[in-house]
Amino acid sequence: MTQRKVAFLTGASRGIGAITAVALARAGYDLALTARTLREGEQHEHGSWESQASALPGSLEATAAAAREHGADTLLLRSDILDTASVLAAADQALEHFGRVDLLFNNACYQGPGNLQRVLEVTLEQAENVYRGNVLTPLALVQKLLPGMLARGEGSVINMASGSALADPPAPADQGGWSFVYPSSKAALIRMVPSLRVEHADSGVRFFSVEPGFVLTEVMKANGYGVDIPTLYQPTEPEAIAEVVVWLAESEDALAWHDKGVIRAPQLHRKLFAEH
Repeated sequence: MTQRKVAFLTGASRGIGAITAVALARAGYDLALTARTLREGEQHEHGSWESQASALPGSLEATAAAAREHGADTLLLRSDILDTASVLAAADQALEHFGRVDLLFNNACYQGPGNLQRVLEVTLEQAENVYRGNVLTPLALVQKLLPGMLARGEGSVINMASGSALADPPAPADQGGWSFVYPSSKAALIRMVPSLRVEHADSGVRFFSVEPGFVLTEVMKANGYGVDIPTLYQPTEPEAIAEVVVWLAESEDALAWHDKGVIRAPQLHRKLFAEH
């Protein structure tokens, strides 16, 4: 019997992370699932403008239940990307449980004040939190999990990017655009993949940054989005992002995209999966 591959996902309690976890289970992966929310009803910080602790739909337990329907062994690991040590501890537990990690999906991003503040309003503490969650913790996970992939000569590191890192804002964040700190953190994360590619050329490990387009998340809804925004930006379904992530990790054809700076998931999904 062929051993199932193992994926380590951050932000796996809801949204893109949860949907991608189930898609990977369907593709034959066992899963190390990490997030703050272990059980339904737990309250965590989700405020983009100001502090707002609330319970949102989704949990690691719900994601795991859906993944197990596809035969996946699931390891649930509560952790917080603002607490890098907790995430590294989760990675250690995953390695102890499964013996390996074949796919690292750095999907989680910082949730809290500082994401949308204007330059003169954001505090340095908020900016540090954004960079801790979106750059430093993903870096720590790559340093922890990539060596095993290199030793085996195969694996994938996939980082979740943002279109806001690639374009100028059409307006201030409080008028339908975006801010400085969050996009700049995602721009920093985007720069990781080209470095990994040149530092580990011909290693057999795949490195991708994925830009998901506009996905209306539970966090956005909790912060007052949901009615007008989809009329301004064409929404992308999380299922489309999940299919692209699985394709990038598994398909031989994906190697032809290994020189792309950023994979724009909505466009690639239409190219790969559109009905003819």
